[in-house]
Formats: sequence, C-alpha cells, structure tokens
Amino acid sequence: QVQLVESGGGLVQAGASLRLSCAVSGRTLHSYIMGWFRQAPGKEREIVAAISRYGGKQYHADSVKGRFTISRDSAKNTVYLQMNSLKPEDTANYYCAAMATTLTGYVAERADQYDSWGQGTQVTVSS
Repeated sequence: QVQLVESGGGLVQAGASLRLSCAVSGRTLHSYIMGWFRQAPGKEREIVAAISRYGGKQYHADSVKGRFTISRDSAKNTVYLQMNSLKPEDTANYYCAAMATTLTGYVAERADQYDSWGQGTQVTVSS
C-alpha cells in the first residue's frame, strides 16, 4: 500500500512562489503515474499537473501552464509541484495522487484514474 504525504503549502501574497512536495512510501516511485489536483471550497476537484512513470511526459492544466511545473526525483521518491506567479484563484487544497500502472510515456488527467491520494496541503494566495 502506497502512502503519499504532501507538504509545502502556506499563505503567500500574489506573485509569490511555493514548492509542494509529495513523499511517496511503500513502493518505488517508478511504479506510478503521479498527479497533483486541487479543490477550492464549493468547487470540484481539478487536475493541476501529471507526470509519467519515468518523467518523460508531463501535463499541465491550461490555468497553470507557464507558471507551475511538475517534476519527480526517483532517488528521493518524491514528486514536486513548483508554483510561480501565484494568483488568488490558485487558492485551494492541493492533493498528490498516484496511479499504479505498467504504462510508460502516459499521463492520467482524470481523478478517477488514480488509486491513492494524500491528505492534502492548503495553499492560500492573498491579493
């Protein structure tokens, strides 16, 4: 059973940067496609970014493209979300998710494709 623990959230002003981390334990990171999702109050959970098993392919939602970057460090079994130029509309609880698979060069964009979820870390951006 994989365990995902997010960290790095906080309260920042618009224009600032944050880096979220997702520590993966239980199995090697190469066993999973990884994703970051977010959910704001009263809204549905939405995908932010996803990365393939070996990192060769990434997906970023249009709303964050050019500002956020997903990456993975297999040596540390950790996935990151670098968030730059934060906006108030980025305020949400951010979740790390893992999809167990043997597929390579593939990213998953739907929440229902993911098997395991972290508890989330809150990001609040003030104007």
